[in-house]
Amino acid sequence: MEKHHSTTFDNQLIELESVDSTNNYAMARIHEGMAYDGMAFITQNQWGGKGQRGKNWLSQPGQNLTMSIVLEPGSLILTQQFLFSAAIALGILKLVKSLKKGKWSIKWPNDIYWNDRKAAGILIENVILGQNWSFSVVGIGLNLNQETFPPEIPNAVSLKNITGKNYEPVPLAKDVVTVVQSQISLLKKKPGKILSNFNQSLYKRSSTITLKKGSHIFEATINGVDKSGFLLTDKGQFNPGEISVY
Repeated sequence: MEKHHSTTFDNQLIELESVDSTNNYAMARIHEGMAYDGMAFITQNQWGGKGQRGKNWLSQPGQNLTMSIVLEPGSLILTQQFLFSAAIALGILKLVKSLKKGKWSIKWPNDIYWNDRKAAGILIENVILGQNWSFSVVGIGLNLNQETFPPEIPNAVSLKNITGKNYEPVPLAKDVVTVVQSQISLLKKKPGKILSNFNQSLYKRSSTITLKKGSHIFEATINGVDKSGFLLTDKGQFNPGEISVY
């Protein structure tokens, strides 16, 4: 059962006791005309969280940061959807780097990695009316204090695993909103800067990796990503929907 918000922080960050998905909740507020740019929702218990390509996002209640931010793209256009996603990933990357220096990177298209392990995932859902990109709901799952993970996600890692410290979700959620909005502002001024920063932070760039396209598994060397989000390799270019990093 969905429980309505228990606490409002600065009339911008709303804490939900329990919800199926913060993205669903945020999207419902948009459709009711009750959402605005920078509004964020956070929950201790998300029982129907969504990941990329319809996967579930598994999270122990109260142990991780599970949030969604409502953003109005404003002057951004639909062809900049990947750069928008890249800006958000760069914001999260900047935040985690400030907590612990080390080998952080962005695994294409937008997972946050510490060495070879996933610390955070991002799921963006857009509200598009004709050619008008009116809203984005940015779902962010960041592993905070959970120290062990189920076998189906063997490569997960938390900030607690990395730093040995515990983290409070609410202050961190406020920081997330700040860094994300800062990177969106940079995108509006210097889209090329976002792309170059993304490529500099790209996981396994210049390395040979295994890719899967349908039932076909092959090796390729990653050269980078273009402004449309295509992965550029020595075996051609691919969009996020057609291949996965195996």
